[in-house]
Amino acid sequence: MKAAATGRFLLVLMACSVHAVTRSSSNTTPGNQTDRLSLLEFKNSISLDPQQALASWNDSTHFCNWEGVTCRTTSNRVTNLDLGNRGLVGQISPSLGNLTFLKQLSLATNRFSGQIPAALGQLHRLQTLYLSNNTLHGVIPTFGNCSNLEILWLNGNNLVGGFPDLPLGLKQLELGSNNLSGTIPPSLANITTLKVLGFNYNSIEGNFPHEFAKFPELQRLHTGDNHLVGSFPQAILNLSTLVSFRIAMNDLSGEVPPGLGSSLPNLQILLIDYNFFHGHIPSSLANASDLRMIDMSNNSFTGVIPSSIGKLGNLYGLNLELNKLKARNSQDWEFIYSLGNCSKLQGLSVVDNQLEGHVPTSLGNLSVELQILLLGNNQLSGGFPSGIANLRNLFWLGLGGNQFTGKVPEWLGTLNSLQVMNLGNNNFTGFIPSSLSNLSQLLYLYLESNKFEGHLPASIGNLQNLQLCDFSNNLLHGGIPKEMFGIPAILHIDLSVNHLHGQLPYEVGYAKELIYLNLSSNMLFGDIPTNIGNCENLQYIGLQQNSFGGSIPVSLGNIRGLEVLDLSHNNLTGSIPMSLTNLQYLEQLDLSFNNISGQVPLKGIFSNVTAVRIDGNPGLCGGPLELHLLACHVMPANSSKQRHSIVQKVVIPLSCILSLAIVITVMVVWRGKQKTNLLSLPSFSSKFPKVSYNDLAGATCGFSSCNLIGKGRYSSMYKGELFQDKTMVAVKVFRLETWGAQKSFIAECNALRKVRHRNLVPILTACSSIDSNGNDFKALVYEFMTQASSSTYLMSSSVAIMGTIGYIPPECAAGGAVSSAGDVYSFGIVLLEIFLRRRPTDDMFNGEMNITKFVEMNFPDRIPQIIDPELLVEQQHLCPETSVAMKEKSLECLLSVLNIGLLCTKPSPNERVCMQEVTARLHGIKKAYIS
Repeated sequence: MKAAATGRFLLVLMACSVHAVTRSSSNTTPGNQTDRLSLLEFKNSISLDPQQALASWNDSTHFCNWEGVTCRTTSNRVTNLDLGNRGLVGQISPSLGNLTFLKQLSLATNRFSGQIPAALGQLHRLQTLYLSNNTLHGVIPTFGNCSNLEILWLNGNNLVGGFPDLPLGLKQLELGSNNLSGTIPPSLANITTLKVLGFNYNSIEGNFPHEFAKFPELQRLHTGDNHLVGSFPQAILNLSTLVSFRIAMNDLSGEVPPGLGSSLPNLQILLIDYNFFHGHIPSSLANASDLRMIDMSNNSFTGVIPSSIGKLGNLYGLNLELNKLKARNSQDWEFIYSLGNCSKLQGLSVVDNQLEGHVPTSLGNLSVELQILLLGNNQLSGGFPSGIANLRNLFWLGLGGNQFTGKVPEWLGTLNSLQVMNLGNNNFTGFIPSSLSNLSQLLYLYLESNKFEGHLPASIGNLQNLQLCDFSNNLLHGGIPKEMFGIPAILHIDLSVNHLHGQLPYEVGYAKELIYLNLSSNMLFGDIPTNIGNCENLQYIGLQQNSFGGSIPVSLGNIRGLEVLDLSHNNLTGSIPMSLTNLQYLEQLDLSFNNISGQVPLKGIFSNVTAVRIDGNPGLCGGPLELHLLACHVMPANSSKQRHSIVQKVVIPLSCILSLAIVITVMVVWRGKQKTNLLSLPSFSSKFPKVSYNDLAGATCGFSSCNLIGKGRYSSMYKGELFQDKTMVAVKVFRLETWGAQKSFIAECNALRKVRHRNLVPILTACSSIDSNGNDFKALVYEFMTQASSSTYLMSSSVAIMGTIGYIPPECAAGGAVSSAGDVYSFGIVLLEIFLRRRPTDDMFNGEMNITKFVEMNFPDRIPQIIDPELLVEQQHLCPETSVAMKEKSLECLLSVLNIGLLCTKPSPNERVCMQEVTARLHGIKKAYIS
């Protein structure tokens, strides 16, 4: 037994030795050595390997075992090289042309630059070549000699020139999202094996060749976003195998062939939007029984929508908006009844057509899967369409811009999935249904330009996700419910042109995310709350045409991003606050027709007299000479008032801080253990290079789907290569045709230009321009993140951005959850900010330096040098003994307060004091120093 075991061991050992000798000898054959050296030369052309994909490419490992390499087992010749999506930077070495046994080569979704080596066109055994989504440039080399090539994907690069020379056996050709030009060569039709042909997002011109009718197997033809002209290509009607057809966003015109659906029976996707087609929608589309998506929007189609479209049982999307389609009687509306057979329908849009009359009750027979129903900007009339009550999964309902009348039904509040509801610009009457408060998912609510009356329901505060509400141009009366300003996500409030009266609630200062506030043309009175300055993200404040009294709040100067401030036609008194001169982004200031007096400032917006209106205030003096005001008289200062103001400068902030601490303590106790996830937020750099639409289009290969890295409600994110140094960027393009996208772009620009945080994605610049079709174009350009998903960071709505940068605790900036310790941190930052008069987003705080570290470095000896100078400056003018005593008492008070701020802003949540202790300490300070 023992001898037999020993014998078996020797046999195994000998076999291993033979295998080792064979393997070693095979490594030295000329073919093997050529493959190995070619791979090493390719590795040497890589300048950056962030994922260490080539770490195994060394002499200690046989090259057939290197990552991404596959060899033939019999000869150890390389047959497959797959290094797609590795983040590799460099150029494609021509040495790959020496891998003569190579069948599959994939280098897609990397950052390869330079030209495609012509040597790749000599790989006779090559079957698939994937070079998509890189930054390759130059012309495409000939691949005519690659007789076995079946798949060639070069989309998502910067390639120029025309179509390359191709082998006749090719099955898939993807050239989309490049800079190709010229015309479509008729010789393409000689490749009769083609099943996929795509060249979306290029600059191809001319007509479709008639020879395209020869393709016997073509299944997918995507030629959108080019400059193709002429009528609908008749050759396409011969392609009975076609499954997906996209010719959107070209310059095609004429009528669509009436037999389109009969000629293309296998068609599933039909996208012909953004052209100049006219005539009727072919009823033969019903013969393409597997059609799933139809987009014929943005053309000039006329006539009625054919009822035969309801035979498409697999249809999930139908977009016919922006045409000239009509419906005047019940027969014309038959298409709605027929669509009830489309049980998978999820989206229907007939916006901006010429539909008239009452919406038929058969609307309620549409699929329960329907999520988007857009009937806006037509001539629809009658009461609120009753059939909508059955559409329980709607998240977007658009009825705006019609002639609907009557009351809005209470049952509307049962559509719990609604996120966007537009009823604006109609003739609805009666009260705003209280049931709307049940729509907990609602983000956008448009009720403007109707005849709603009664009070604004306080229950609107239940809509905790609401970002925009527009109730302007109605007949509403009563006060403004304070609950409206307690909605944490609210960005846009428009209550203008109503009959609202009463005071503006003090709670307006709680709307920290608010960007747009328009309360003009009402009957509001009383003082403007001073805490409106807490709404630091406001860009527009419209309070004109009311009866506000008192003085202009000095705190308005805290709203650094404010662009428009209109306080005209009120009863305001007092002087113009000097703090308004600090608003560097202010473009329009209207203080006209009030009772303001005193000196007009000279700096800031007041130096631009064309941007300021102050007429109708006879008590004003001074200011720029162009205003032609009387000179002001200078009054001597009163020393007793100065002494009193010193106490106020410490007492008032401390009292406010104490009140805020009490409020936060109550909120923390109330909230208990509730937690909310925060998204990571983008940051902002200090320089904003100018970029044009063409720059961004070129950088992203015409915003190609291949460069798409994420989508949000208002925007899409593309990767690209920008600037002279070919910086990799993430370009966030806003879909301005979507309601709220314009506001979202403005919100993010205004917030991001102020932020500084090491945990946040750097933003490089913004673009507000016109696209190639003459439409508005807006985008943000971020630094591209190679080891994380840019879309995860950059598709955060504006809600997550506005008003939080610098105040969120480190654990939340890194993706943690909200906690009471986070509230303590935010409170501490506010406390430090008030007494230093420096924001956490100040330019001096960058890199590792933040407001907390700044205070720690100077505490306690150098605190007098860093606090708000106005807290101490007036002590210089008092008698020596009073000044010394007051300085000591003030400094002790300030040190005690700032120490609380430092205790609140400890990096670790476990090190921070609780809000109950904060409140107790502040009470003690108040009692010891200010009582």
